[in-house]
Amino acid sequence: MKIVRFILFVTFLSVIPHMIFSQEYRTGIEEKDYVAYLFTYFTGNQVEEEAIHYAISADGYNYFSLNNNKPVVDSKIISSTGGVRDPHLLRSEDGKSFYMVVTDMTSSEGWDSNRAMILMKSDDLINWTSSIINIQKKYSGQDDLKRVWAPQTVYDPEVGKYMVYWSMKHGEGEDVIYYAYANNDFSDLVGEPKQLFFPSNGKSCIDADIVLKGGVFYMFYKTEGHGNGIKLATTTSLTSGRWTEHEGYKQQTSDAVEGSSVFRMINTDTYILMYDVYMKGKYQFCESTDLESFKVIDHEISMDFHPRHGSVIPITKKELESLIDKWGKPESYPLIPNNPVLAGYYADPDVLYSNKTQKYYIYPTSDGFDGWGGYYFKTFSSDNLKDWKDEGVILNLKNNVSWANGNAWAPCIIEKKVGNDYKYYYYFSGGKDGGSKKIGIAVADDPSGPFLDSGSPLIDFKPKGVDGGQEIDPDVFCDPKTGKNYIYWGNGYMAGAELNADMISLKKKTIKVMTPDNTFREAVYVFYRKGLYYFLWSEDDTGSANYKVRYATAKSPLGQLTIPSDNIVIMKDDSKAIFGTGHNSVLQIPGKDEWYIVYHRISRPDGIEKVYPGTSREVCMDRLEFEKDGSIRRVIPSL
Repeated sequence: MKIVRFILFVTFLSVIPHMIFSQEYRTGIEEKDYVAYLFTYFTGNQVEEEAIHYAISADGYNYFSLNNNKPVVDSKIISSTGGVRDPHLLRSEDGKSFYMVVTDMTSSEGWDSNRAMILMKSDDLINWTSSIINIQKKYSGQDDLKRVWAPQTVYDPEVGKYMVYWSMKHGEGEDVIYYAYANNDFSDLVGEPKQLFFPSNGKSCIDADIVLKGGVFYMFYKTEGHGNGIKLATTTSLTSGRWTEHEGYKQQTSDAVEGSSVFRMINTDTYILMYDVYMKGKYQFCESTDLESFKVIDHEISMDFHPRHGSVIPITKKELESLIDKWGKPESYPLIPNNPVLAGYYADPDVLYSNKTQKYYIYPTSDGFDGWGGYYFKTFSSDNLKDWKDEGVILNLKNNVSWANGNAWAPCIIEKKVGNDYKYYYYFSGGKDGGSKKIGIAVADDPSGPFLDSGSPLIDFKPKGVDGGQEIDPDVFCDPKTGKNYIYWGNGYMAGAELNADMISLKKKTIKVMTPDNTFREAVYVFYRKGLYYFLWSEDDTGSANYKVRYATAKSPLGQLTIPSDNIVIMKDDSKAIFGTGHNSVLQIPGKDEWYIVYHRISRPDGIEKVYPGTSREVCMDRLEFEKDGSIRRVIPSL
């Protein structure tokens, strides 16, 4: 196996968060996390053009080459012939890896000159391992093999393996589409190649491309030497041999074509069929919603390069920015969104800067569960507010908490110096079997856990005079003027109290109901700046487009609240389709008067259209700024 390594130099230019995409306990990347498309292709029949190239697109229609349209992988390093063609890229089922297969070939040696393909694997689309699979050398009975063309990969759910399929021609026979499964590390083929597709006319087929839609595999392929067009066959079982061949050709031109590839547009039911009109030196794009009928959309397409046979996949913001960090941002590429900062569904974020590790941490609710039924908490770390690492599950209510097994909501955390060591006190909401909600406390020696529950709830009662609401949404605050610690909580009411020095018990005589006005729903958050104590809270329901943050100020941690006449901190922006901006925390950059608000919103672009948007939320971050008099300047939520 050859290993191709690139050194990635990252320059910290600005505080623009990257997404992370690992989400343990849930599978893969959510579709909402895709923000761009990656087109991989080669450019021509000269040896220097037979190499892997990249281009990116924000909308799937307008593409910009990376690396000034120069190769992103050195063909001489990965191939036996010095050139590669027909790159096909596939994301793994868990979303964590990428598989690329290419034809090991230089056309200058002749169209019947190659016997090999290359299997490649990467975790970041930049650094690739590669393995040359020479079919003639690997398998017996291949003496008359003439060519091995256009390999591709598809996941076969029936066997739980990745199938590599390609066309081969032996002697004077027809080009036949074969398959074999890849091994676990995608470095070799396992078992003898078998014929995948048996066309009824028995004639040559090449350039197969398979896409799964609605439980049906659609295979587009070229009828080599007899029409040179793109046809379609479908099946519900890849290796059954039972393919339904559809009438007619799918290309929308009378010119010769090859190298078809299909991809679905992000968050839509629209598919793009693209193919190489190789005799005219151009690509054609067609659109479909049923993969049966297509219309040409060339007038909507732009590219600053001329591709040959390639493929397109959707990519996340983290992946996009990593590619740009490596090969530069094309001058005309549009602005990259700042938000969300975490991939996947998360909500109710609490943010911490740890003096121990000198890193930032976000502690959210794990979202995406029906009825807010999440049962575990995770944390994410960053040393620059730019790249966020999933630190994994830090507390599992089902396994680690005796008094709760679900409704793991709205945590908060504080770091305390204890002697020469640090302790982390983590307050959270939970419930048992859907019953009443309570607030608990868990403790750890490290900000990424593991956290040990105290064994019983800290708050399982309503303050005096409160009849309704829930005991949820804790916030912990250390008064920088006195060093005293306070906890705040409540849904339907807002209460606060001083904590004892042990941080795991209340001074119950200090409990005070502090509900500011009838806009208060939940999610109190307290911070201190220049002599003022700021109290932020969320108004309306978390599933409402109008969920928003308001604030008041006080002169002490449990003091009388003063509510400004215009006290909205952040709210929806209809023009950007940003809705449900609420349940926030606030971060001050250490040693600076630089502040950020970390909050959740209903997931874009279609979360607001779901049956209940309040369980499909995502974590965002924006600058928080103040006027000279200390009032909070309204935050305009960013994309």
